Amino acid sequence: MIGFDDIYAMACERKGGAAALAERLPTSLPAKRLRKIGDDRYLAEFTRKIFQSGFVWRVVDNKWDGFEELFWGFDIEKLLMMPDDMLERKASDTRIIRNYRKVAAIRDNALMINDTTRRENSSFGEFIASWPSSDIVGLWMYLKKHGSRLGGNTGPYALRALGVDTFLLTRDVEGFLRLHGVIDSGITSKRALEASQSFFNQLSQDSGYSLAQLSRLVSLSFGENWA
Repeated sequence: MIGFDDIYAMACERKGGAAALAERLPTSLPAKRLRKIGDDRYLAEFTRKIFQSGFVWRVVDNKWDGFEELFWGFDIEKLLMMPDDMLERKASDTRIIRNYRKVAAIRDNALMINDTTRRENSSFGEFIASWPSSDIVGLWMYLKKHGSRLGGNTGPYALRALGVDTFLLTRDVEGFLRLHGVIDSGITSKRALEASQSFFNQLSQDSGYSLAQLSRLVSLSFGENWA
């Protein structure tokens, strides 16, 4: 199976060398900083990525102040007290992108965060920070199962944006993994997720790079993305 040195060499060739490549690699936050992120900010990023899914990201960003204002800065307790009729009114407010199902997911995910913190007797940041990166797909599956509209790439993209060390199964990464025989089933199947996790875990052990950095290196080594 292809190893780190080959992946790194291909990415360097495509992107103009090691220095240029280093500038493209993401950084992840240490656990102590993830713990300090408020529950409201986790909910905010989940919401941002839900609305960006299948939509123009720039439009969501341009309307983001409206989201923050309309949903009380994503205050968990206030959102849990929001009655259905108020949720419907907010879903039609022109300050945000009007999509009832995605708006309803805000309250659903507030409930998921609240349930998690109560069960774990900790902040949601503590819960996220304590999850081992060697089983990051387990966290993906947790968000998909217990949250709303956080399946597919939505949950992983939100985690990456928050600074959690996670790889992403983008189109280029998926193509690479299929070409090299790492996965041979549906990308969201349990078998594919576990195989992807094992592959990136091994790369991390061999190289010392984070999962997020390795995911970017893989994506830059494959496809049409020549510099």
